[in-house]
Amino acid sequence: MTLAPTPPPRKVIHIDMDAFYASVEQRDHPALRGLPLAVGGSRERGVVAAASYEARRFGVRSAMSSATARRLCPALVFVPPRFDVYKAVSRQIRDIFARYTPLIEPLSLDEAYLDVTASPSGLTATAIAQAIRASIRQETGLTASAGVSYNKFLAKLASDQNKPDGLCVVTPRKGPAFVEALPVGRFHGVGPVTAARMHKLGIFTGADLRARDLAFLQEHFGKAGEYYHLAARGIDHRPVRADRPRKSVGSESTFPEDLVEHEALVAGLLPAADAVAGHCARQGLAGRTVTLKLRYADFRQVTRARTLPAPIADRETLLATGVELLAPLEPVTQGIRLLGLTLSNLTGDGDDPPDGQLGLEL
Repeated sequence: MTLAPTPPPRKVIHIDMDAFYASVEQRDHPALRGLPLAVGGSRERGVVAAASYEARRFGVRSAMSSATARRLCPALVFVPPRFDVYKAVSRQIRDIFARYTPLIEPLSLDEAYLDVTASPSGLTATAIAQAIRASIRQETGLTASAGVSYNKFLAKLASDQNKPDGLCVVTPRKGPAFVEALPVGRFHGVGPVTAARMHKLGIFTGADLRARDLAFLQEHFGKAGEYYHLAARGIDHRPVRADRPRKSVGSESTFPEDLVEHEALVAGLLPAADAVAGHCARQGLAGRTVTLKLRYADFRQVTRARTLPAPIADRETLLATGVELLAPLEPVTQGIRLLGLTLSNLTGDGDDPPDGQLGLEL
């Protein structure tokens, strides 16, 4: 029997624009250059969609409430978002990507995966990443950071390594050591709550994660355990999927103590409303269907959904709708350990396709 040849390792690039919305505003308005800048609502209950690097030095981050951002940086300058401009620039950038490969998986207006394994250019993946960054700078006046590796997981980690305006290449020989040295909080899919759970188990780095076997990780993290097991070894089999549309945006929180009181439940929904609103703001998305997810102390799970007459994306409406969906389930007779909100029935550019090992030379 003749075995099928082993497919060649992938060559994957992750491109991430540097402080995209804020950088566009500073490009178009020279008076804003060098100032701590936030794109988003300046109202007390608004949300920061993006922050310039000058603002990030004060701890200002996207999806943060405007009130918190202003407390951290009293001199913060707020500007309203111009999604039509961001979308136009994003199309310019995607046109640059298309010169090198048709396999482009946009994650948002400002980042994408590219599979250049069979690029018609004949260039190495590193040379392609360098050429793309140079073209972006020349044609848009903006900077981008790039990660180059043999899978999506490592390429995304690498693009964040030398930000802003940086390039990082993780070859198959370097992959395992690169992962082992990283804090688990840097892993895609490991949020603050999961990182805290890992820390309690003595898992602080990729090396610590790799030292735990699959059974241990599945026991403590369920289905995600297999992902963590593979990620700790620098393994990711996901292909780059061109023009894959996003169907929903969601966020959820697991609480260290079960919630019972109404005020605590509303407060428990706030992080999800913030995260979804911030994500929608960054991608220019809105949606009509809000879904509430909750999990009781006995792990029984309930979801409730409502479709609104018009698309929404702001934190206030998301939170208010979530509270309305929660009302029929109150008073709570037993504690709630998890709350989440999802926005679906999406509209916007982020939901549409664009006009969505050894010896590998990277």
